[in-house]
Amino acid sequence: MMYKQVKRRKIYEEIADQLLDKIKSGNLSPGDKLDSVQSLAEGFNVGRSAVREALSALRAMGLVEMRQGEGTFVKHYDRSTLIQSISTGILMNREEIIELLEVRKILETGCAASAAEKRTEKELFEISKALSDMQKAVSHQQLGEQADLQFHMAITAASHNRLLGDLMNQVSQLMVDSIRETRKLSLYSDAAILEKLYTEHNEIFLAIKHKDSVKAQQAMLHHLNEVEIFLLKHM
Repeated sequence: MMYKQVKRRKIYEEIADQLLDKIKSGNLSPGDKLDSVQSLAEGFNVGRSAVREALSALRAMGLVEMRQGEGTFVKHYDRSTLIQSISTGILMNREEIIELLEVRKILETGCAASAAEKRTEKELFEISKALSDMQKAVSHQQLGEQADLQFHMAITAASHNRLLGDLMNQVSQLMVDSIRETRKLSLYSDAAILEKLYTEHNEIFLAIKHKDSVKAQQAMLHHLNEVEIFLLKHM
């Protein structure tokens, strides 16, 4: 009989499960605003990064939404779909991750093409800022991961499609969480690989900057194919 390996629970999983319990019990209702990241960090006696990861996991489940400049709010949800634990929600096998990568390609190539056609100068600046953060993160794994996610979400925002944004919120964070341990091998800690990622992201940025939807789509697909090759090699 085959069994999945038992994994040690991470701090953010403990935080997310406590918040999930409050949502399931009704202590937190749809529309309620959660405490600030700083307040939650102090309440749980943990760092703010662990709180952000917990909120991102809940966002990936569709239970909360983060509104720029306002905070994090509990969303309306189908109670029957609530899973028992955050950790069970992010453990995925190889085949499921391959399927998730395929979904990501379908969504993000479309986002890139649409962003190239619709982006504003302000949105282009946000994409550029994330790209700059990635360049600065050569020696800092966590910053590299955050900048990567920020880059892709900025492109999604520039597509001016709210449904795409909701889908990408779920898919992108699920991808980050489900392969976090694999990524720690070297995807964001190896300077050479991070430089390669930066080059690929820069090609996407330039295509969007020049409003070339075809090149933006091609550059995004090339990047995601390269990421897939690396991840599957190390899984």
